[in-house]
Amino acid sequence: MSRLSGRDIAEIAKLLDESQFSSLDLRIGDFKLKIRRDGGGYAPVSDDYEEDAPAPSPSPSPAPAAAPAATSGGPAAGEVDVPAPLLGNYYAAPRPGEDPFVAVGDSVTEDTTIAIIEVMKLMNPIRAGVSGTVSAILAENGKPVEEGQALIRVKVA
Repeated sequence: MSRLSGRDIAEIAKLLDESQFSSLDLRIGDFKLKIRRDGGGYAPVSDDYEEDAPAPSPSPSPAPAAAPAATSGGPAAGEVDVPAPLLGNYYAAPRPGEDPFVAVGDSVTEDTTIAIIEVMKLMNPIRAGVSGTVSAILAENGKPVEEGQALIRVKVA
């Protein structure tokens, strides 16, 4: 199987941007590429799509320096983790030096932008996908995140 280059992926993203479609899921053997025009927020992939692909092994997420001790382990009852919908560099604020999109204690709705994930110089806004109160920031600003890695934890309203 031939590999896709960065240029190939950029061309695919450009074609998606120019099309009427809002997303593209491409699988070639073990290689999977998911591109969302609007950054998307979290949407589980249907079981039949993942059925024959090996499950990715979870990667530990680095704890930010100011993270409360309660963030170790999984979410408590009434809390959910908002996962990264794609692989890339995580940014908590719109630009360096600006206030973060969300902080612990902030209220969020499904459409609240919580971060940006940069993929191949494309900035993808990430939405919460749930309503509630931010109880923890789990990803470190400026660091790479894996698809499925928890970005924030939300106490569901």
